[in-house]
Parts: sequence; structure tokens; C-alpha cells
Amino acid sequence: MKPSPPSAEPRLLVSSLMFIALVVAAIGSLGAPLITSVASTFHVSLDSAQWTLTITLFSGALATPLLGRLGAGSHRRETILATLGVVVTGSALTVLPLPFAWLLVGRAAQGVGLGLTALMMGVARDHLPEARSAPTIALVSVASTIGIGVGYPLAGLLTDLGGVRAAYGLGLFVTAVAFLAALASMPAAPEGRFARVLLAGGLFLVLFLASETSLWIRHLSLAVALTVAAAFLLCVWTASELRSKAPLVDVRAVRHPAVAGANLAMLVGGVGMYLLLTLITRYAQTPQRAGYGFGLSTFVAGLVLVPFSVLGFVAGKLTPRVRERFGAPLLLAASAVVVLGAFVLFASARSNLAELFVAMGVLGFGVGSFSAAMPGVILAVTPKRETSSAMSFNQVVRSVGFSLGSALGGLVLAAGTDTGHLFPTDSAYSTAALVGIATMALAALTSLLLARQRAPEIEVAALDAPNQGGAGR
Repeated sequence: MKPSPPSAEPRLLVSSLMFIALVVAAIGSLGAPLITSVASTFHVSLDSAQWTLTITLFSGALATPLLGRLGAGSHRRETILATLGVVVTGSALTVLPLPFAWLLVGRAAQGVGLGLTALMMGVARDHLPEARSAPTIALVSVASTIGIGVGYPLAGLLTDLGGVRAAYGLGLFVTAVAFLAALASMPAAPEGRFARVLLAGGLFLVLFLASETSLWIRHLSLAVALTVAAAFLLCVWTASELRSKAPLVDVRAVRHPAVAGANLAMLVGGVGMYLLLTLITRYAQTPQRAGYGFGLSTFVAGLVLVPFSVLGFVAGKLTPRVRERFGAPLLLAASAVVVLGAFVLFASARSNLAELFVAMGVLGFGVGSFSAAMPGVILAVTPKRETSSAMSFNQVVRSVGFSLGSALGGLVLAAGTDTGHLFPTDSAYSTAALVGIATMALAALTSLLLARQRAPEIEVAALDAPNQGGAGR
């Protein structure tokens, strides 16, 4: 096997990797602040409009392991360009004056781009010097998270000015630029069915249950039955992947204690992170006649996320230095504690808008450092050839965690809404914050357990050994 050549323009490559990760995250989050506007523009119910977000998460979760496997081979560049081509096409469908069904098709196509984040990490690991690859991977992970905060205010502003088509028009523009950036900078990778149906069915049920929060209240027995069905499909998929000679995800690698623990921390942490994001944005937009809230417009409410993105980026820049001193698992635990602190701030102080900005900033710093530390835990025990696949699985776990966090927030607030009232009580937000504190405490505990297992670096060298001297997989 030939060593991968270094990139001729490492700065251009690093910038492109971060930009693409930022764009696909921002595009994926466009559905969240536009749900009400989509419902009124297309004359559909709020539940139907919610699918502009759900279908994006679903297609992204389904595409991520497939792209991770394709990106691990010699056709990585072609895979990235083709995927971005699909995203651009989907973005065009969201802008054209077509019926609501076509908007959902476009959003599903945009969601495919969420699977590119892991490929960006694989490119960084293969084509950048070792001293630059680790910080770049961390920043790509952060960019894929803070992109959520970037998308909210911009989408809100354009919606207020020109309607939902204008907001989706921004998506078309930035995805086209991302495609051109990939075309100019992305190097080729170094040389080197039934399971998909099961995965699609299991993930669809998970995300469906996460988005249809009313189902858990009105039809609990059906929701439980669908949960059992989802667990069954995912268990059968896992068994089939273990037996496959060319699996979408190397489940055996995922079973490594460090990788399994990191994914568990990502799942639990993702639930808590998106839960607080949901709580703060909903609280800010609640009209004051409810007895609390600030009645902010879509755009102004989006500005509340600016501290989230700014401090998330700052944390991502600081994380590599801190990680060298304390280790990635311990940094994960500290980051979870920071997010827990944001929950405490929200639970105890939300009487004025400045307090929401502070809580959102603390959340952004915790999420940014958590996202930047996560790849270090997984890649420490993952051979280079499995970078894309391993991080793809982690991105799927993150998407599921985010979806569950959003659903959990909806469930708690719905339970705290009095009969005949449109908005939940203020105490419902306090209850949801307590749930979030418990969730992040569990994420911190999981990360601390990871810190007790120092995986020797020689393990990765041993895993990579078969690839040396021309041996293939």
C-alpha cells in the first residue's frame, strides 16, 4: 500500500474541510426554525411541517454509514463530489415553487450531506501531516455542531425578509459553493441490500418516535410496540453486520471498550445538548402572555444562538492543547460538566434575555469542547483505513441523540401543558432542565469511566500493520 501523498495546498484543504462540515450542518438544521413558516406557507399542519426536519435527520443517519464505507475506499473524492451534487439538487428543489411533497424530497436530499462529516475527518487523517490532522479533525467535529447555531439566525432573518423560499435559497447558494470548494481541493483517497433495509427501518422508527411526541401521550401502547420493533430491527442489523465480509460499519471495532464508551457518551450527551438547545429557543419565542418568555421573532430568537456558535468555535480551538495535557476522555467528562452547568443556569436564572445568552454561551463552549474531544477517543484505537467508518457510526449516534433530545424536550413540555392551554407552564421548563442535568451527569460519568481505560497507542499500530508492506485488507 502506497502512503498517501501530502496535500499540495494544506491550508486550502483545511479550510474546505471545515467549510463543508459547517455547510452540511447548517443546511441540516434549516428545518427547525422554519417549521411554523413552512406550515403557513404550504398550508399544512405543524406535524406535517415537522417532517422538513425529521426527514433530513433520517436520510442523514441512513446515508452516513454508507458514505463512511464508500469513503474508506479509493473512490472517496468521487463519493464526496457525488454527495454534494445530491445536496445541491435537493437545495434547488426546496427553492423552486413546487408542492410540499417536493420540499420534503429536497430536504431528504439535503440530509444526505450530513454523512460527509466523517469523510472530512478521513481526508484530514490521510492527507495532512500528523501535527495538523488531529487539530483539523477536532475543528471539523466542532464545525459540524456549531453549524446548527449558524443556520438558525440566518434562516430566521431571510424568512422574515423574504419567506421560506429565501431561507432555502441561502442553502442552495452555500451548498453550490461547498461543491466548488470540494472540486478544487479534495484529493483522491490513498490506494489501497438486506442490511441497509434493516438499518433504514430501525433508524426510521427511532426518528419517527422522536419526532411524533404526541404518540407517546395519546397512543402509548403503539409507541412502545414501535420501540420494540426498532430495537429488533437494529439488533438483527448488528448481527448481520458481524457476519458480513463487507459491512457498512465495522461493528467489531465499535465493540472496543473505548469506542463503545465514546459512542454511549455521544448518545447520552447528544440528548442533553439538544434538549437544552430546544428549551432555550422555545422559551425565547414564547409570548409574554403565557406568564414567562420574551415573544421573540424567528430572527431575534436565532440570534440567541450566536453565543452558542462563537464560544463553540473558541472551545474547538482550545481543545487540542488541553487534550494533550489531560487526555480526550477526561476532557469529554469536563465538557459534559460544562453543559450540565448550562442546565443549572437555565433552571435557576431565566428571567431576562441576558441570562439566556449566558446559558447558551456556556452550552456552546461545552458542546464545542465535547465535539472536539470525541474524535480523539475513537481514533486513538482506530486504524487509518477505518477512520471514515468509525466516525460515521459516531455521527449516526449523534444524530439519534440530538433527535431524542428534541423529542424529550417536547415530551416534558407537553406533559407540563395544562388542558386547554397552548403553552406549557414555566415549571415544566424547570422539570426539563432537571432531566437534562441528570442526563449530562450520566454522560460525565461515562466519560470518566473511559478515562480509566488508557488504550495503548501500540494497539492502533498493530491494527494498521496488515496494511503495511503492500498488504491489502
